Amino acid sequence: MGERQWFPSHLRFPALLKFYRTILVIAFAAAAFSPVNANEESFQALKGGAIWIDADTGNETDDLYALFRILIEPGVNIAGLSSAHFNNADLVAVEKWNQYPTSDIDTVGISQKLNESLLKAMDLPSIPHPLGADRAIGRAWGGTDARDSAAARGMIAAVGKLPTGGKLRVVCLGALTNIASALTLDGSIADHITIYLLGTRYDKATRIWNKNEFNIRNDLNAFDLLLDHPTLDLVVMSTNTVRGYQFKKSAMFAALSEAEPAEKMLQDRWEETNPEDQARILWDVALVQAVLRPELATLESAPTPPENTPRSIRAYTRIDVPAMTADLLGSFEDRP
Repeated sequence: MGERQWFPSHLRFPALLKFYRTILVIAFAAAAFSPVNANEESFQALKGGAIWIDADTGNETDDLYALFRILIEPGVNIAGLSSAHFNNADLVAVEKWNQYPTSDIDTVGISQKLNESLLKAMDLPSIPHPLGADRAIGRAWGGTDARDSAAARGMIAAVGKLPTGGKLRVVCLGALTNIASALTLDGSIADHITIYLLGTRYDKATRIWNKNEFNIRNDLNAFDLLLDHPTLDLVVMSTNTVRGYQFKKSAMFAALSEAEPAEKMLQDRWEETNPEDQARILWDVALVQAVLRPELATLESAPTPPENTPRSIRAYTRIDVPAMTADLLGSFEDRP
């Protein structure tokens, strides 16, 4: 009688191949785009290493609030706070601040000055606060030539001071020039860092990335360098994930005290940069909150853009806005 034929002989092998290929595609998709257990990003893990913050503080209102939030968190080792440039900034908006002229503007210098002022106001001058690069890596048409800076060298040195098994979590709130330069100057740090960044727009449904976003456009070469690295641990919070994280000026100011120099600085910053706004999206604060309170954000694996090295990175696809809001205002109000 012979072996039973489930498919006609001329269709059997192609059909099987198609079947197995479908199974593999489904399995890959499930692995690549499934939610990541929040416990993998526990707050306790932060205490096993250190955090480095890289911020274009002079660009907008939200950076200063994000820095203040992470600096008041107890139990976290802040290895450094570096300044980032924002060379695609609206110079007319900068002029409105009545602090710096629009001709020959030193954007990284503006960020550096604010970083130093905040650390002084918080009585934290011992935190390293090196100056970052003044412009993007490479050239306008691409490239990965590093922009050597005290910030890039500081990141490398911070990795060297980690305990065995520790990680440096680099939280990037602006252009990615400094961390990309550090990786170019010393590739050995890649295995000892996790990079968190705010930028791009990511559509979870279509799995399509849009790099046409302010932070990314300030150094697209740097972002591509991070994406193209074969093993780098990269975590992205896209701007469309954060759009609902809006704060009323009245509620924010009620949580801050004018008697405290740093908190008065935050209030003044809002008044200087956005005096007409009664509400603001605090973009950078959302990323900091997600790092400090991983249970308040959803992490999922995501594919890199098709023009970059094919691999999986991680993306925040949702934040718990009410819980994040309560946590932020509560951390301000409960500060000793």
